[in-house]
Amino acid sequence: MPLRLPDGHVAVADVFSFAGLADTGEHVALGLGDWVGALARAAGGGAAPLVRPHSECLTGDAFGSQRCDCGPQLREAVERITAVGGFVLYLRQEGRGIGLYAKLDAYALQDTGLDTYEANVALGHREDERDYTVAAQMLRALGVDRVALLTNNPDKAQQLLRLGVTVTESVPTGVHLSPANGPYLAAKVRRFAHTLHLPATR
Repeated sequence: MPLRLPDGHVAVADVFSFAGLADTGEHVALGLGDWVGALARAAGGGAAPLVRPHSECLTGDAFGSQRCDCGPQLREAVERITAVGGFVLYLRQEGRGIGLYAKLDAYALQDTGLDTYEANVALGHREDERDYTVAAQMLRALGVDRVALLTNNPDKAQQLLRLGVTVTESVPTGVHLSPANGPYLAAKVRRFAHTLHLPATR
């Protein structure tokens, strides 16, 4: 499938759908670059394929919201994984698992001074409700048992390890700082130890 991302970047992906996953979401995997060769190299003892589990973010991925870094992270992942061969797992876990409408309600609470995690809790949710069981199932279906994980979020690696996927390394994404998302990124570092090196602020 030919891709054209919001900034005009183009790529080609093989799209995989799945049946029998642990939840009812319609999750998909994008095979990018020489993913076949990446799997063959891994099977022969070479490097693990580069994989990004990316949680759906309609506002950031499709509408270009500046309140998060999701859209730029997805765009970066497509480019970097295409270069070496691997997969983007596009997971239907909007708003760190709370859903689109609740995420919009959380935005309103953030405008009153709560951070992104505090807003989720104020709405009766956990700070992060994402579960990567389906990601592990998708990887197994694709024949992937070890990955180089493109993420800043240590929880993704920890969950996949518990689910039987070997994470050979965590590869951080870039820092996609905008005038609107500084507090959001800072909260990710402060609360969940994301590997983001933000500029010092006074």
